[in-house]
Amino acid sequence: MKWRGRRETGAAPGPGPATTDRPSGDGLPRVAVITMSRDSGPVLRRWVEHYQRQLGPDDVFVVDDHSADGSTDDLPCTVLRLPYLDKYSFEPSRMGILSGLAKSLLFAYDAVLLADADEFVVADPAVHASLRHFAAARRGTDVAGVLGYNVIHRIGVEQALDFDAPSLLRQREFARFTPLMCKPALKWVDADWAHASHGIRHPFAPDPELFMFHFKFADLGQLELLAEHRHQAAVVEGRAVKSSWSRPTDEIVEALRTAAAQVEQAVAADEIGKFRPGPKRLETIVQNEGDLWRATGAGQHLALVKPPYVRIPDRLRDLV
Repeated sequence: MKWRGRRETGAAPGPGPATTDRPSGDGLPRVAVITMSRDSGPVLRRWVEHYQRQLGPDDVFVVDDHSADGSTDDLPCTVLRLPYLDKYSFEPSRMGILSGLAKSLLFAYDAVLLADADEFVVADPAVHASLRHFAAARRGTDVAGVLGYNVIHRIGVEQALDFDAPSLLRQREFARFTPLMCKPALKWVDADWAHASHGIRHPFAPDPELFMFHFKFADLGQLELLAEHRHQAAVVEGRAVKSSWSRPTDEIVEALRTAAAQVEQAVAADEIGKFRPGPKRLETIVQNEGDLWRATGAGQHLALVKPPYVRIPDRLRDLV
């Protein structure tokens, strides 16, 4: 394994329980963000830029899972390049690598955030100035879950995403709240993620002031490329065969087309849902199974085609 970037790490015996924040120069907690990426395309660079603004230029870490599309080349952050993952099956390898990396980073950071390369986490700007301010406000928390939203491309109404534009969310207006995407994303303690990061071996709950915008369905063209790449990885390499990776491309694309059409119907009928779900609904999302707590609900594609759809609040749209 080879590190590239401005930061080096060394071995350590293991982090103890989080008690007090180790303040940075501005007095806020230090928060790192990590992801594992393989051929994620142009969204990955926006992901890096987003978290550098939210956390700091040196606090973003990308684990490169043998990318071949150039998306991890020349990124302005620390990149850990892995060999081809064939020692163990893919999902246990991914969760083991990311949980292990987070454990190491907790020696230097107060908290670690895990987000896929198309997932953009933001704190409610009406309450918190940044993710680090959110972390400061949640001192004493062990794990915080996000409110997960699948951003929807209104095909025929909205243009293809311009990844060079100042804002991505200014190009998209609607999303679908998805309980399964209310992941245990931010943690202050050493606890392993599981179930493709939808679960963790520690109690958690979705935080009503922490939002995650998932861009998998935010652009038709990018979805087609991603779905075909993942389908081939599942068929040819046996990767993530129990996940949506094994679904045919046209099936995944059809889910977006159906959702986009239903958004238009909801707009015409003035049947747009409430953006933030109520406390009673949030209480039902996380289920405990032995030593595992995980977000539950219908799979992304099934949930995507079911109303209600919500309008993304204006106060959030310049954050991504």
